[in-house]
Amino acid sequence: MERRMIAPCFVEDTLDCLRRHGLQPEPLLAQVGLPPVITMPITSVQYGALWHAVAQTMDDEFFGEGARPMRAGSFALLCQAILSTATLEHALRRGLRFLRAVLDEPHGQLVVENGLARIVLKDTGGPRSAFAYRTFWIIVHGVNCWLVGRRIPIRWVDFRCSEPLTGTDYRLFFGAPARFEQPETRLVFDADFLKLPTIRDGRALREFLRHAPANILVHYRHDAGLSATVRERLRGTPPSAWPSFEVLAQRMRVSEPTLRRKLRQEGQTYQSIKDEMRRALAMTALRAGRRNVADIAADLGFSEPSAFHRAFRKWTGKSPATFRREAADQANIDFTANALAAATPFPDKHRPVR
Repeated sequence: MERRMIAPCFVEDTLDCLRRHGLQPEPLLAQVGLPPVITMPITSVQYGALWHAVAQTMDDEFFGEGARPMRAGSFALLCQAILSTATLEHALRRGLRFLRAVLDEPHGQLVVENGLARIVLKDTGGPRSAFAYRTFWIIVHGVNCWLVGRRIPIRWVDFRCSEPLTGTDYRLFFGAPARFEQPETRLVFDADFLKLPTIRDGRALREFLRHAPANILVHYRHDAGLSATVRERLRGTPPSAWPSFEVLAQRMRVSEPTLRRKLRQEGQTYQSIKDEMRRALAMTALRAGRRNVADIAADLGFSEPSAFHRAFRKWTGKSPATFRREAADQANIDFTANALAAATPFPDKHRPVR
């Protein structure tokens, strides 16, 4: 069975789109060889087939989650529109314009500052579902990764909406911190990737479309390829004891040039993988708020706290102290809001929705 699977919650979200439009999901599930009730993860190929069947049935490749339907065939036209671009930035800006013309809302805007590229989603109304935002990111980020032939690592993802019960599955899917109830919905990655050249042609596009969207759900996920193997090896070892690149290659029984080349094809380097993992560990430790920064720096393998301060500011644009203070303030706000909601004397059906 395929190693990378799709959580049942994402299948259920897709089927809910059908139900909201008065369509029964059982015939489509049978059409793609799935049981009427999904309780276990399914393969990316199965989910891709379901995605395609739902989009064709609804004549909407955005599943009714946009202000206007994304008519069947729009995804292929999007790929055609960006095929002639020269760089990732050129392709991303053109693709976002295309999606705005098709969907109206949500629409994305690329903001580049402080070494980070942020795709910010705009909406005139209230927040949409987490599933709607996730679908937008799959389309945009998946196509861009294919266009440049490598995975573009995500720094973090923010959602305007409240966290669904399956919020953990969202974090696992993106392989990056996912925060909910934020001021804006955005996906963030290193701005250096915007300079990457596009490498696909018409022949490659025809092959890509034959297997979409299952291929973008598999090939450019954070847990795909050799970089996932490297992360798994590091995960069981304290950062201060992580091996050198030379030792890592020896343990993996692969030559250094081959390992370096294959990681580069996936949009990674050994240093970028270590940085991603250190950043995630640092953010978790700072949110916990119990240990001093010097101890956190030592645990992460930094020779002195000042080196950790410089690295953390490069990763997040903030000092560790600022990040910890903002995380504590947000936690206090959430606690107060929840306490007030619990104390509201009105019945649930009259309680305002956050």
